[in-house]
Amino acid sequence: MCRPTHYGIHYRINPWMDLRRQASRTVALRQWQTLREVLEHEFRATVHLCRARPGLPDMTFTANAGLVRGRVFVPSRFRYAERAGEEPHFTRWFRRRGYAVRLLAGDGRFEGAGDALFVGDTLFAGYYFRTDVHAHTALGEALGVRVASLQLVNPRFYHLDTCFAPLGDTAALYYPRAFDAYARRVLKENVGDLVPVSDAEAHEFGCNAVVAGRRAVIPEPCRELARALRRRGYAVYGANFSEFIKAGGAAKCLTLRLDGPGG
Repeated sequence: MCRPTHYGIHYRINPWMDLRRQASRTVALRQWQTLREVLEHEFRATVHLCRARPGLPDMTFTANAGLVRGRVFVPSRFRYAERAGEEPHFTRWFRRRGYAVRLLAGDGRFEGAGDALFVGDTLFAGYYFRTDVHAHTALGEALGVRVASLQLVNPRFYHLDTCFAPLGDTAALYYPRAFDAYARRVLKENVGDLVPVSDAEAHEFGCNAVVAGRRAVIPEPCRELARALRRRGYAVYGANFSEFIKAGGAAKCLTLRLDGPGG
């Protein structure tokens, strides 16, 4: 994770961002700290911090740092210049901790675990708004994994992790209207238990959940989703991410998992 020390709405690179609708840094810090405490105390997770840097307000969204698989780190290659400055800081963080850093071949844009999520041994990778589809081939070769490409079609769901969340090895949350028809077919053919999220709760970032084992953190307003998860045996923790949603992110965007699926 990365503390939102310099977080704010300083530019507009997705439809959620509006310079007239600023985030409160004080409230954002409190919301971020709540998420951290849930992960440490309820999930029993160890949280490692990457130092925030001035001039990089979105660095707190560490899901986009890159993709971790075992002790291999594939750094992102951001679409927008506003975030490209994050790349060397995240790469240095992983290199100093002994990770093998593998740069993607070619020039394709790739935005890390925001657009690449494992269900079992298959890497589901989103493309169009931020990540280029031809980067998927390079990603599969770099990690030696099967990649299933999914086209995103709704600009408000510009990263895969805003509309798709793995639940273990055989299930996932998803927002059907974020995908084209072929992507929906790929999901239905490759994920045994797909849990659809409603329009209203998808727009509350219900799919941007942190899931580990049988625990999940989701935005507080997503009560229907909370019930669906509890029926499947999950302990569900609701939290407020109002200030981060103003920039197009919630729980999952604020974390990069270093173990487990994709880690």
